Amino acid sequence: MIQQITDELFDSVVMKSEMPVVVDFSATWCGPCRALEPVLKELSDEYEGKVKFVKCDVEECQDAAARFGVMNIPYLAFIKEGNQIDSNLGAAPKRIIADKIDKMIG
Repeated sequence: MIQQITDELFDSVVMKSEMPVVVDFSATWCGPCRALEPVLKELSDEYEGKVKFVKCDVEECQDAAARFGVMNIPYLAFIKEGNQIDSNLGAAPKRIIADKIDKMIG
């Protein structure tokens, strides 16, 4: 499951999470973002209980996007214990994203 959040929930849901988090910074009007959605849905099902997946629409999460220096989307931030440990810019194949997740939880 992918949880949609806003700036107001970002710190409590992402930065204070005891579970590693993949944050999808995206927008509804972004074609590559929409193309990445099914990949992230599959991964969220595969890593259920191990990794939290959240989506931040950059128009609703402007503060969080600025904090992470998001200039282009889609942008994935891999957060563990409140720290960004990896990122991915642009739509990427499932295997590349899964590899980053495996390193984050390994």
